[in-house]
Amino acid sequence: MPPKPLHRHQSSLEGILDFSSQPPLDPIRHEAAARLFNKLIDCFDTLPADNDDYSRVILVRLTYEYARTDESKGNFLRAFFDSAGIPIVNTFNGEEVDLADEDQRAALHNSILNFADYLFENFFLPLKASTRKTPQPSPASHAAIRHLQGDLAFLGTPERVSALRGACLIRDHHRCVITRRFDSNEANKRAKLASREGTVARDDEGNPLTRVAPLEVAHIIPHCLTRLNASNELLRIILLCHSLDDTSKATALAILNMFDSGAAYLIEGANVDRPGNAITLERNMHYNFGAFEIFFDPIEGQVHTYRIETFSAFNIHDDLPVTRKLYLTESRTIDPPLPRLLAIHNAIGHILHLSGAGQYIDEILRDLEDQVVREDGCTKLDLFVKLKLQLQGWPSSPAAEGST
Repeated sequence: MPPKPLHRHQSSLEGILDFSSQPPLDPIRHEAAARLFNKLIDCFDTLPADNDDYSRVILVRLTYEYARTDESKGNFLRAFFDSAGIPIVNTFNGEEVDLADEDQRAALHNSILNFADYLFENFFLPLKASTRKTPQPSPASHAAIRHLQGDLAFLGTPERVSALRGACLIRDHHRCVITRRFDSNEANKRAKLASREGTVARDDEGNPLTRVAPLEVAHIIPHCLTRLNASNELLRIILLCHSLDDTSKATALAILNMFDSGAAYLIEGANVDRPGNAITLERNMHYNFGAFEIFFDPIEGQVHTYRIETFSAFNIHDDLPVTRKLYLTESRTIDPPLPRLLAIHNAIGHILHLSGAGQYIDEILRDLEDQVVREDGCTKLDLFVKLKLQLQGWPSSPAAEGST
């Protein structure tokens, strides 16, 4: 008899998210696995929700649908069925599942919910909870004090971010890529120089300066996803209940590879602070972009051109929606924002929005900020306490120290 789903219980997916030693699914197994996955999702998506936080079934469905390549989708399917106790082997044809069996139906439904919660708690929640701000350059004196104190966890990060900001400003013509407002700091420098010379301050195109605003460097894939420890090894930022052991360090990056296989290498180590993973934005745009409430849709047939939109129901951004062609340096010595990373950011935003997980996370963060425990018992105390304890115990970061 074939094993029933969840016969091999998986309390964690950490042991099955390493795809490096596994070949991509062959087309036949991939098609069979995708067909069964869609059948299961369609079956359970019609059930009434037993909670009012977010749709777990939709989150799982969208995570698969927004995977960018066949290899990424195959990685997702392998992890999904392994977590349900149905490994995808050479003989996999979907007959391992009998939806007429009530026990199997219940077990499969539970496996989908558990899979969603794992993705939520180990990727979407910590990502959205800690990405409102990119660490901005710290004063040189403060950075020197940090080095003298032996703060190796973020050694080099202030310098890298400072260099990144300068590179992005040059590439983006000292303008917000959305609003096109000019950087106020650079505008002041040019205005002082023009005043001394008796000329008019001009922008990078030679036009008189108008419409200025404070600008910041914004990471596309959040800076908080990785950091350096004393051995300069890549670590996952964990804000929730998992310890930083060898098996959990790369969990978030493995989940990232479900969206685009190999994408984690684009932000590995110092690559997270390279221009291909950053854009120049006004502060309010940066805040909402970091919260995955602003997204870039590529315009087909037009290189580095995007329709920029927001999920905000109140249309609080007068500049959105808008279509922009991103600036490129004439010498091409500074990389443009990588389309792969903008596509992943877009995918994460849509999953959070359409599943309701983004709104649910916002509620958790508001309760955390307001110290709220609801009388009706709807506060998620387990997530609240874990997140609160981790935030209290986490060492200060450049994001906290350099944000304005």
